[in-house]
Amino acid sequence: MHTITKSWTAVAAAALLTVGLAACTSANAAEDTGDTASSSSEAKFAVDENTLVFGVVPDSVDTETNYQPLMDYIAAETGKTVEYHESTDYAALIEAAVAGKIDVASFSGFTYVTATNNGAAITPISSIVTAEGQEPGYYSQAIVPKGSDITDLAGFKGKKVCFVDPSSTSGYLFPTYNLLEAGIDPETDITPVFAGKHDVSVTKTGEGVECEAGFAEDSEVAKSDKVEVVAETMVPGAPIVVSDTLPDELTSQLTDILGEVTIDDIIASGVKSADSDGFRSVFYATVPVDDEYYDTIRDICEKTEAEQCQG
Repeated sequence: MHTITKSWTAVAAAALLTVGLAACTSANAAEDTGDTASSSSEAKFAVDENTLVFGVVPDSVDTETNYQPLMDYIAAETGKTVEYHESTDYAALIEAAVAGKIDVASFSGFTYVTATNNGAAITPISSIVTAEGQEPGYYSQAIVPKGSDITDLAGFKGKKVCFVDPSSTSGYLFPTYNLLEAGIDPETDITPVFAGKHDVSVTKTGEGVECEAGFAEDSEVAKSDKVEVVAETMVPGAPIVVSDTLPDELTSQLTDILGEVTIDDIIASGVKSADSDGFRSVFYATVPVDDEYYDTIRDICEKTEAEQCQG
């Protein structure tokens, strides 16, 4: 079996940050009784009881705009101010979760697993779907510049390949697993390039200069006419999570309002910003998910022995 190590600087830095933060918060973890939410007397907020911090990693320049109607909905239903917290990358979002700096967040599946492995007290409650009847999942797509002579993953060998981020589910974990399955060692058989965001990975791959091939989630790939898809894999849907340190009553309320809600429900609640083509393109409804839903990712972590998965 091949092993994905921490030889890349970005991965090592992320691991050091998260392990260090896990150590710093070990006292809090020791006090955890295993409940999924704190009692009111032990409740902790990222800022204060009147504010909910909503954490995300930007996948494109439109990330904040795309999430604003959902944040407005949370504010309207809870009566709290919802503060947008944009992490620079997945490692930073993990750091924020471990340090208790977010109350609600949208993670990737891999980031969620990594965060909990590093001591983050968070629970998944739902995943966003963009069409009626859709399962809570999306595709990690292998892409090449339009007109490329690369037709499958085997053709990635010896190429400069764009990944999104070392902690990205569809932009790193699934791609490296699929490369290994195709007989390609992601450390020695290719030159990895970390683009930082899905749309940047698509752009760089389409240009064919910094990256001769790449990976990104399907929603960003669909926006480009400069790339072609040569392979794809279904990925468990990105979870919306809540902090386990919130009061029981608030946790129950957030689970209720975010567990199963449609765009029509959000509009009917008075959030007019949800009634837009932009929001409709990224949100139809949420469907419930739980921790076990991400066992597929844990299985891939075990098969690849990716140290990034570990606490």
